[in-house]
Amino acid sequence: MNTELQSFIQKYDLLGCVQCGRCTGGCPVTVRTNLNVRRIVYDSINESMLEDLAKLPEIWDCTTCNTCAVRCPKGLKPVEVLIGLRNIMVESGIIQPTVRDALESVFREGNPWNKPKARRSDWMEGLEVKIAEPGKKVENLIFVCCTIAYDPKVQVIAKNLVKVLNKAGVDYGFIGDDEVCCGSEVYAMGELGEEGLFEMLVEDNTELFNSYEAERIVAISPHCYSVFKNQYPDLKAEVIHYTQLLKELLADNKLELKKELSQKIVFHDPCYLGKQNNIFDEPRYILSQIPGVELVEFDRSRERSLCCEGGGGKMWVESESRKERLAEIRVKDADELGATLLAVACPFCVLTFDDAIKAKGLEEKMRVAEITEILGEAVE
Repeated sequence: MNTELQSFIQKYDLLGCVQCGRCTGGCPVTVRTNLNVRRIVYDSINESMLEDLAKLPEIWDCTTCNTCAVRCPKGLKPVEVLIGLRNIMVESGIIQPTVRDALESVFREGNPWNKPKARRSDWMEGLEVKIAEPGKKVENLIFVCCTIAYDPKVQVIAKNLVKVLNKAGVDYGFIGDDEVCCGSEVYAMGELGEEGLFEMLVEDNTELFNSYEAERIVAISPHCYSVFKNQYPDLKAEVIHYTQLLKELLADNKLELKKELSQKIVFHDPCYLGKQNNIFDEPRYILSQIPGVELVEFDRSRERSLCCEGGGGKMWVESESRKERLAEIRVKDADELGATLLAVACPFCVLTFDDAIKAKGLEEKMRVAEITEILGEAVE
């Protein structure tokens, strides 16, 4: 057994796999792709097959939703094996042009969307936004996320958060143009290694965050929250998701919701918030406090939530499958519940579900909205 294979086996504890198949049985994308997680994990032990496995197009179908890890009776993380195989391809340079361009953009501009770094804070124009200063105390240091900062469709998430925080008198500060990519999707796309792009982002962001005298780092995107919480070991400040902060404000009566919203709302649990980090109750608490709201549940909710297919670098990966997307199944489920509003707490979910609603011709019956947008309507 060569050193590279031995290292791969030990890193992902492949010999601990009992081949029960629960990972594949629970994987949401197996219904529309050729991805077989159990088979890939099993074959990864074979030295002669490792490189061929890395070349399989289906390893890019994985959305890193974490269902396989949640279901594994041995506590293994099959998703990490797939990311490791992606890393082999990234190192060899054999990747989709869209993945290559996204990674290069993160390196050059600090975001995967090929947008100028100096334009990261343009969304703040016309708003009363507080900017944090290094060395000065701030209770909540807000991290926006590349997608929210640059995509006009989801900038409303940050804009409404500003409105809500100002309304509640919260001590906060945004980072501004010094903010760069968190690295979550970089990691998922396989840019690893001691001198890889992901490690560079961790090092640079840790130095940046620790230069502020912040009590907490508040991430807007679940993907940013998850990577900061679980893969940034040297942060001085506590990391929380914005739904945890808003739940605190409502529970402490620091935020008053006056406007009634007569909506039947179903909440979709984002994978990186729920299955990855067990935050289920805070979003529901926030929505339940809005006057006039009827809150209903998907059959597949919480730990069983159906992935929207936005994570794991899938925003930059072309899928070969032409079968119905999971987001389209999800909006059909919401329609069957009679929901008029599909509530989410993730920018990727907004984008995937918005496309799915249009694809299914449901624009007249429902819309998708992020929790900050809904809350922004309720505090007016």
